[in-house]
Amino acid sequence: MPVTTADKRATFRKMHESGCFILPNPWDVGSARMLQLLGFKALASTSAGFAWSIGKADNHVTLDDALHHFTELCGAVDLPVNADFEGGFARS
Repeated sequence: MPVTTADKRATFRKMHESGCFILPNPWDVGSARMLQLLGFKALASTSAGFAWSIGKADNHVTLDDALHHFTELCGAVDLPVNADFEGGFARS
């Protein structure tokens, strides 16, 4: 049975109740899957790592680039994923 977004959200909230935990930063689907296989319980995206992996400077990806990346990461693993969403693309 697939893990739902609600399941991931509940898991992430529960993790915060027990204190600190390690939150590694995959830059692509492959590294996200590897970190899941290594036993991590949650992930966080990396804006710089993602930007560099597509040949852009950090803070120079588009909103569409970022949203597509988050969708791919979240769909690739059964773990909660915290998004590094820069300044929320609210520059103006």
